[in-house]
Amino acid sequence: MAWVYLFLAGIFEMCWAVGMKLSHGFSHWGWTAFTAVTMALSVWLLALAMRSLPLGTAYAIWTGIGAVGTAVLGIILFKEPAEFWRMLSIFCILAGIIGLKLTSVS
Repeated sequence: MAWVYLFLAGIFEMCWAVGMKLSHGFSHWGWTAFTAVTMALSVWLLALAMRSLPLGTAYAIWTGIGAVGTAVLGIILFKEPAEFWRMLSIFCILAGIIGLKLTSVS
């Protein structure tokens, strides 16, 4: 169950990052509230995952899911560039996430 918590925590991290962008510096209250709620959910789920997963693995995968997912959402939602070096960098983060998962003892 810890891996499910960690995956959901990463999804909520992506949500709050996008919400923060859409809040325009916390000036739009609806998106600000969305950001706060999804941020709290993300950290809570991360804490649940850390009950049985190693700290370094859980934190790295959480931030990796958030980084990769947010970068992809930036490309899709905000028309950010999808140039070769950026995509290669995203792939490297993804490879690291997969490597940590495959070598984890929990």
